[in-house]
Order: sequence, then structure tokens, then C-alpha cells
Amino acid sequence: MREPGRGEVWLVDLGLAAKIRPCLVVSVSVLGPNDRALVTLVAHTTSPRGSSYEVAIPVRFLKPGVFDAQNLVTIPQAKLVRRLGGLSAEHLAQVENAIRRWLGL
Repeated sequence: MREPGRGEVWLVDLGLAAKIRPCLVVSVSVLGPNDRALVTLVAHTTSPRGSSYEVAIPVRFLKPGVFDAQNLVTIPQAKLVRRLGGLSAEHLAQVENAIRRWLGL
């Protein structure tokens, strides 16, 4: 499997309760052999709740929905199933801004 890149959307196995869903990679690539093979993601949902931390990004490879900045998860790279596509720098910035607001950064 190729290294997931920041701004890419992958289909991810989040476990039994969360199921397999698209997620946006927001972490940087693993830098060296001593780094853990982990990736931090923002989950995409087709059931928005109207939260100010949700970001709708219309892209052809996703069903209509939102990236939920309140749903950050860090998992082993082995849970990534396949790459779906990538977001533009502008779209990635919109999600990053929602994450900053949520985390108070």
C-alpha cells in the first residue's frame, strides 16, 4: 500500500461501530523508521447534524455529506482500505479551519 498523503481521502475501516467510511488524511507522512505507522483522519458522514464544525466539500468521488471536525481519529495505516481521491488546497484549508476552531488552536 502506498503512503497516505495529507489532503487525500481514503476509504477506512473504523471498526464495527463506525463501519467503513471515507476519511480525510490530516496528518503528515511518517518521517522515519522510528515513527509509528499512524494516520490522523477526519471522518466523512452523509448524515450531517448542522454543526458549525461540519464542512461540506462537493467532490465527485464522495456522496453528498460533510467532513466532521469533531470526529478526529488516529489509527494504524493498515486500516486504510483504498484511496478515493484528494482535496484541493482550498478545500483542505476549510477543513483545517474547522479543526482549529474545534480544538481551540
